[in-house]
Amino acid sequence: MASRNIFSTRKSNNRRFALNALTKRRHLKPLETAIFLILFFAFFAGLAYKMTLPLMLNTFMQTAYHLLLETVLYIMAITVMTGAISKLFVEFGVVGLMEKLLRPLMKPLYNLPGVASLGAVMTFLSDNPAIITLSKDKSFSKFFKQYQLVSLTNFGTAFGMGLVVIAFMVGRGYGSGAMVGLIGAVIGSIISTRIMQHSTLKKFPELAAEVPTESLKEEKLIVTDEPKTGTFLRVLNSILDGGKSGVEIGVAIIPGVLVISTLVMMVTFGAGASGQYTGGAYEGVPLLPWLADKIDFVFYWLFGFEHSELIAFPITALGAVGAALGLVPTFDVAGLLDNNAIAVFTAMGMCWSGYLSTHTAMLDSLGYRKLIGKAIGAHTIGGLFAGICAHWLYFLVALI
Repeated sequence: MASRNIFSTRKSNNRRFALNALTKRRHLKPLETAIFLILFFAFFAGLAYKMTLPLMLNTFMQTAYHLLLETVLYIMAITVMTGAISKLFVEFGVVGLMEKLLRPLMKPLYNLPGVASLGAVMTFLSDNPAIITLSKDKSFSKFFKQYQLVSLTNFGTAFGMGLVVIAFMVGRGYGSGAMVGLIGAVIGSIISTRIMQHSTLKKFPELAAEVPTESLKEEKLIVTDEPKTGTFLRVLNSILDGGKSGVEIGVAIIPGVLVISTLVMMVTFGAGASGQYTGGAYEGVPLLPWLADKIDFVFYWLFGFEHSELIAFPITALGAVGAALGLVPTFDVAGLLDNNAIAVFTAMGMCWSGYLSTHTAMLDSLGYRKLIGKAIGAHTIGGLFAGICAHWLYFLVALI
């Protein structure tokens, strides 16, 4: 009887808490709407005041259009080709081989079971969500403690779209910078994963327990199915299926590249070559460089950036690495890039990989929403160190 009363009291308290939260949200919604409208109109009114409204609107559309033709389609071509290669790697056991070679490094570097190496390989070849697919597989997650499983969000994100990022940079002619950036991304992933594990255990020591999964009979991860057809058909099917997945990734990055990159460019670059606004693509009000110039010595010492406009890349990579890649061709044409900048871009682009837009959904799907703040904080630090390490590593390489 007493237990029933306790249960009823808890249920009543939960209902009261939910009603209070709903009421609070209803009261805050008008204020939220007002703040949004003020910020929205202030942003575009500032641009229109400097550029005039017709030219601002034309620049907005022209920039998005040029990004679609000159950058998005190029990135999509890369994702299709890398998707086909990735599928071939899976089909013919290359992924399994890579996983076995990397397995001994997991415990000393990341404090993760050896099977976590598969997560690094899969996210590197595809995108961040691949790590969630693996972590929900009981034959994979049974090797982890709970705090280790949660840290996979940081670990996997640090390698997301890695192959696409590196292929993009190499395709622009900056191979050495991209390779140094890959090392920087690995360092950032170690820092992010370790910080996440430490902060999680400190706040929630109960997560040191094993992941509650059903035990399986053997420690074996199935990376690919047994071949059921001839070699030629396996190659053909892998190429077509991988290319199709590449198209899906390419389509998925279109909104980020067009919307985010356009907005970032409009607060990064100034008027046209004549010094006057023409309504052409890639014009804007250089607000971001103006702010960066106030502390440019910090960015120069940390990242080696000689042009304040370059800070736009890591800022954009916070939300979407695909959108950040959309900035690179414009920087290149403007003569702002060198291999040091590419090393930092690769490291921070891979490590951050749009974590602000993915960490929330990833941890929510794992059932650890309460750890979102810790994951974001740890990954912010990891990405910064990835860029710093890439810069100083490239500095040492240049000396040699």
